[in-house]
Amino acid sequence: MKKLFLVLALIAGLSCVELSAARPVVKPGIEVLRDREFRGLVGKRVGLVTNPSGVDRYLESTVDILYNAPGVELVALYGPEHGVRGDVYAGDKVSDTKDEATGLPVYSLYGSTRKPTPQMLEGIDIMVYDIQDVGARSYTFISTLGLVMEACAAKGIEVMVLDRPNPLGGNKIEGCYVELPFNSFVSQYKIPYIYGLTVGELAQMINEEGMNRGQNGKQEPVKCKLTVVPMEGWERDMLYEDTGLPWVLPSPNIPFKDTPLYYCASGICGELYGFMDIGIGYTLPFQVFGATWLDPDKLKARLESYRLPGISFRTIWYKPIAGSRKGELVKGLQYFFTDYEEARVTETQFYVMQAVAELYPDKKAFEIITGYGLFDKVCGTDYVRKEFSKRYKVADIKDYWQKDEASFRELSQKYHIY
Repeated sequence: MKKLFLVLALIAGLSCVELSAARPVVKPGIEVLRDREFRGLVGKRVGLVTNPSGVDRYLESTVDILYNAPGVELVALYGPEHGVRGDVYAGDKVSDTKDEATGLPVYSLYGSTRKPTPQMLEGIDIMVYDIQDVGARSYTFISTLGLVMEACAAKGIEVMVLDRPNPLGGNKIEGCYVELPFNSFVSQYKIPYIYGLTVGELAQMINEEGMNRGQNGKQEPVKCKLTVVPMEGWERDMLYEDTGLPWVLPSPNIPFKDTPLYYCASGICGELYGFMDIGIGYTLPFQVFGATWLDPDKLKARLESYRLPGISFRTIWYKPIAGSRKGELVKGLQYFFTDYEEARVTETQFYVMQAVAELYPDKKAFEIITGYGLFDKVCGTDYVRKEFSKRYKVADIKDYWQKDEASFRELSQKYHIY
């Protein structure tokens, strides 16, 4: 009997070893840089743009790693939205201050300026960028990256991007390009809403395609000296759960490794204040569509009648613990992506808007809200709003929303590192 248990234990052990060996584990750019003994930074005065998501697999901050790195002189930190240490809530301004742990100055890139001033860059030889992104155009950290590249180019300062996984993978591309004059801090670049690149790949595209042309998009292209420290082990078909890395929320409302998927599916709709509750202020941010006045069963049946690929819905009743609907009973749907490759993620919210208009003609999205400026900006165009509001049919905007995807897929392949 003991021999039998021993054999079973050995088999189980081998299975675990084989499983562990087969499971891909990604090494982010900061770890690769450390393995390379901080090549490119030694002997230089370094600035760092980061936030709490800039960590290694053991959750040590890139701030502390570089501050203690031999031969590296970290001299200044730069805080995007939410701040370097994550002590500023979503949308709140970030102030110039001092980092308590290191004593280093922290310059705000989400306050009176979103682009480093020449004074902020004094004494910097190289600027390092290390932030976990979510893979969506409207997420402001890629705009911060571009503006940092632009400012550094003007002063001849090199930029080093420490690459990290795109939690949406490297194959999903959805949405039309941004059109003038709708480029903004939530739509800085002429790219689709879901762009299927890592932040390092995107930085290369911004640089080589001349996308840094000022806020109005009409200035001469600005190009910086750029280095990307790539990951090891990342593959394009990986979602974040496949990487083996811990998820550190890059902002307060992106708490889970799959939240970026739901951010892309409801976040545009969420800019229509007063229309749908999308779970901000509840435990399922971006993963619900709800209102105090709707019938969840009817909405579920209507959405299921569309036979949308790769998505399923369940009814839900909940009371937000914060926000404008705090304490109110909200009735709606929670949704799940059952086949991510097949799903048209961003179009989910447009079908919800269509279903609501069909079921509740007096609750049409653009007729009960107080403003739609941000909606147009995150869409990158006013065409979606103007055309959709005529009949509230996704069919009327679908071709336009998808029109740039094929050309971008071809263009972006030039910048694939993985």
